[in-house]
Amino acid sequence: AFDPLFVLEANFDGPPGVFWGQLEATLGPELRDMLRCCKAPLDEDGPLYAAVTAGGSRAPIAPYLEARTERPSVFHHGNRGLSRDRILADGALFLAIRAALAGPPVEPETLGVSPYAGATPQDVHDRLRQALVPGFPWLNDPAPPRIPLPERLIDIARLFWFAIAAIFCLSAPGLILSLAMPTTRYLVLIAALLVLIGLLIFRKRAPLPGTGVPSHFKLVGVLLRQAPLILLLVAVYLVAATAASVVPAALLTGLDARQALPETARWVLLGLVSVPLSLAVMLLWLRYLERRDSAQDAPAIDETMLAGMVRREDWIAQNHMGSVVLLKPGVLRAILVHAGHLGLGLLLRVKATNGYLGSMRTVHFAHWAFVNNSSRLMFFSNFDHSWGSYLDDFIEKAHPGLTLAWGAGVGFPPTRFLVLDGASHGRQFKTWALASRAVSRFWYSAYRDFTVDQIERQARIAEGLRKARLNPKEAAAWLQDL
Repeated sequence: AFDPLFVLEANFDGPPGVFWGQLEATLGPELRDMLRCCKAPLDEDGPLYAAVTAGGSRAPIAPYLEARTERPSVFHHGNRGLSRDRILADGALFLAIRAALAGPPVEPETLGVSPYAGATPQDVHDRLRQALVPGFPWLNDPAPPRIPLPERLIDIARLFWFAIAAIFCLSAPGLILSLAMPTTRYLVLIAALLVLIGLLIFRKRAPLPGTGVPSHFKLVGVLLRQAPLILLLVAVYLVAATAASVVPAALLTGLDARQALPETARWVLLGLVSVPLSLAVMLLWLRYLERRDSAQDAPAIDETMLAGMVRREDWIAQNHMGSVVLLKPGVLRAILVHAGHLGLGLLLRVKATNGYLGSMRTVHFAHWAFVNNSSRLMFFSNFDHSWGSYLDDFIEKAHPGLTLAWGAGVGFPPTRFLVLDGASHGRQFKTWALASRAVSRFWYSAYRDFTVDQIERQARIAEGLRKARLNPKEAAAWLQDL
């Protein structure tokens, strides 16, 4: 249904303009030849493409690449906050530490015994620091924060405003309806519809025969655990929406601000009452679609392409995968997949701050992006170990998020309520994902010998050596990483 895509995926440090310029300086002629094999864009980037690909052209390529950049809808950065230079410096320090710990022995009679044998953790730290600072003078400098406080606050604020915007969108139908009905009649109608739709959802809650998967993830339990946070968001929304609406309400009604305040608060509160009904309508509609979705039990796999992927795996500590799938049509699906990706991406920015993706310790980078006017979903990831174990890790530890991110793909295993089942169908999901993969023709890793865990280990060791002195408890914990 589509022509092939030429995709240049990049995860890099610093601003995009600098990266594109450096990439052109390194691979300019090759990139120009590759772009000449592509179709000319029909939008405003067409003239730029023509200038870049014309015969004998010397027009810079970087502006065109930057103009055609597609930013991820969901993005996870493993070892977040560590630049390439810092990772390599920590790696060199780690090798120097290993060499220092191995010898040479102080006396001939101690042959084969480490000179640090028998030393306390504090002594090991002090002696290693004294030995290594001359070769690594940056150990005398405090490490820059991995996630600066302003960046952290911005991430939290963006997630907060996403939640506020979601509450407003869900309450909008009630806000409009409450203006056209007496309050008592409005509340009775909301309650009656909520009960009716709730009963319909209850009847349709069970998976279709053969599609249910037992899971420790319980959607209701998650919502109950987050109830205090949800109530706090509702309270903040009530105050913020009232404050933002009181002046327009006063202008429209002719009341002064003091008189308009209680009426505005009542109107906002009536809108909030309708949020459960809006959610229920969406869930019922979604469940109707889910029960009629078709899934691919055994999608066709190109054996030649599979052999090409296998040949390119496990050359170094890391591997790479790329996947493109078609998206299911429909207004509700489009809204949910875009809003779900936006919310999931913001949530990852707030929660995945320790270098890992939850309990998964193998993901260097993972991101999804919408392409072809949001008709296809593209996924790329750099990960440790084999492709099979990588997907097993996702299935066991992050299947709700994986189902949310990928569940709108055509042929995806049967889902329930957006996050249930889906990727939990291990064999079926892995077969579907394998059929959607494409061979990466070229892939470069800036630190090819390091796993996610090794990078974090080296960072902890370097952080400990930056300190002039550790207390006994800190030194004992630090020594475990050596």
